[in-house]
Amino acid sequence: MKQADLVITNTAEIITVSGNGRPKRGKEMSNLEIIPRGAVACNRGRIVWVGPETDMDRYVSIEPDAVHVDAENGAILPGLVDCHTHLIFAGSRENEFAQKIAGVPYMEIAAAGGGIKSTVRATRAASVADLVAAGRQRIREGFSFGVTAHEIKSGYGLDTESELKILRAARDLRSEMNMELPRTFLGAHEIPPKTGRREYLDLVCEEMIPRVAREGLAEFCDVFCEKGVFSVEEARRVLNTGLLHGLSPKIHAEQLSNSGGTVLAAELNAVSADHLDYIDDDGIHALIRSGTIGVLLPGAVFFLGLNRYAPARKMIDSGMTIALSTDFNPGSCMSQNLPLIMTIACTQCRMTIQEAISACTLNAAFAAGRGTVCGSIEPGKRADLIILDTPAYSMIPYHFGHNHVRHVFCGGIPVVRNFCFQSFP
Repeated sequence: MKQADLVITNTAEIITVSGNGRPKRGKEMSNLEIIPRGAVACNRGRIVWVGPETDMDRYVSIEPDAVHVDAENGAILPGLVDCHTHLIFAGSRENEFAQKIAGVPYMEIAAAGGGIKSTVRATRAASVADLVAAGRQRIREGFSFGVTAHEIKSGYGLDTESELKILRAARDLRSEMNMELPRTFLGAHEIPPKTGRREYLDLVCEEMIPRVAREGLAEFCDVFCEKGVFSVEEARRVLNTGLLHGLSPKIHAEQLSNSGGTVLAAELNAVSADHLDYIDDDGIHALIRSGTIGVLLPGAVFFLGLNRYAPARKMIDSGMTIALSTDFNPGSCMSQNLPLIMTIACTQCRMTIQEAISACTLNAAFAAGRGTVCGSIEPGKRADLIILDTPAYSMIPYHFGHNHVRHVFCGGIPVVRNFCFQSFP
């Protein structure tokens, strides 16, 4: 008998997204492993049993002071995982958004001190406490959408102390929030003003990465491989330096052009290659061979008003492993609404609803290095759970703009409770 201090019953169904210890590839993404009229039992923040509610008494011993939660015929999903975010930054750029939709070119905005420079200035001026406070608020907003784990990238400091400050803030949030917040060093996000390309690359590789590794501030190293930013050879240098210091590679690849970043990702067996809007057949097959997860960020395409989305249908039909994420950041996707990203992926990338759910749960967890810890409802994993206000999980991308999240548990702790409106007297 499994001891339980939290049990959830009266569900329409439990969407377990079980993956048998690995991410879902290709057609497997359509298999969500659903248990009709299921129940889930947890103990000390971990799932101990999941199965048909009628079987629970045979396998679970419920502690006298256990918490009983009535799902009220709602569906249960694993907590969503936002596996590519720039969650920690200071400042805001809503004025630039207004300029952009009025037709002002980005280069003109940047020349006037806007763009990424604006965020870098604000982030450099902020204290660790300021960044922790901003991150805390954003994590709470993520909870409201059912997001119980975030990957957090640096990249808005662009000097050693500021990059370290962002990662320290993320570390402090991890200690405070008791949730999965894997950290990625992205010092090679852009070349800062008044700094030479070679000079900055030397700083990233010879000073920043060793400092990050020495302090244990990140587990991944990322680079923006794109025309006008970092070339394939420059990206290789950054990622190889990261590997030498124990940081697993990730890469921003093929966002605005086919730069060759996917081939580099495959060469280095990167954990993920992200964006992929301009990926070609060679890139797809290279990622399949390496097992690198393709993280698609359709919210950035939508927000920037572009029209070239990643060819998700071809990727999945070819057998790739695909994850979805928000790319939450102040410049190209100012949204933490991961369910809305599912809708965009379904309508613009031609993903099925089942594929989108696999991409935001189990596959996203593996893309964030947490596939054995969260992303599915299986014994031994964290009790990161969402109870919906509907028995039909397909309502999430279909009824877009409506928040279907009723309850959220993060490590067995309730962080969102009953978002339903109360009746008027």
